[in-house]
Amino acid sequence: MKKIEQIIGSHPFLEDIDKEFLSILTGCAHNVTFEPGDYIFREGEEAHHFYLLCHGRVSLEIDVPDHNAVLVQTLDDGEIVGASWLVPPYRWAWDAKAITTTRAVALNAICLRGKCDADHDFGYELMKRFIPAVGRRLQAARLQLFDMYSVDR
Repeated sequence: MKKIEQIIGSHPFLEDIDKEFLSILTGCAHNVTFEPGDYIFREGEEAHHFYLLCHGRVSLEIDVPDHNAVLVQTLDDGEIVGASWLVPPYRWAWDAKAITTTRAVALNAICLRGKCDADHDFGYELMKRFIPAVGRRLQAARLQLFDMYSVDR
């Protein structure tokens, strides 16, 4: 069985991260499992963690009152779930639901924010990794909106 440091260190999101930063992350991490249909988080709830997907599929959805949830993006192994831990008021902007049995590493947001404040080099390294992921997520949401409203591109 792999140690959590090995799991984190081999995750594509953290590829080639400095060993010192890997140690910091490991101190804020624990393994989690979600079964199909389990909500990892719900829109509006406090964002206490972000997740490194190790195995499984997760849907990001927007709850639309009086309609079915709108699928924004499906995430697979090697991706991250959750960036709302970075931005006050630290509340989830989407719902995240396990489609299949999903194993992930949960990183405690309070722990990480404290580590980022204490070590700005560490914080900057995380931000450099999060910004492209957030950009891709926003692009996926934009494309989904085009599809929903049949807007010509």
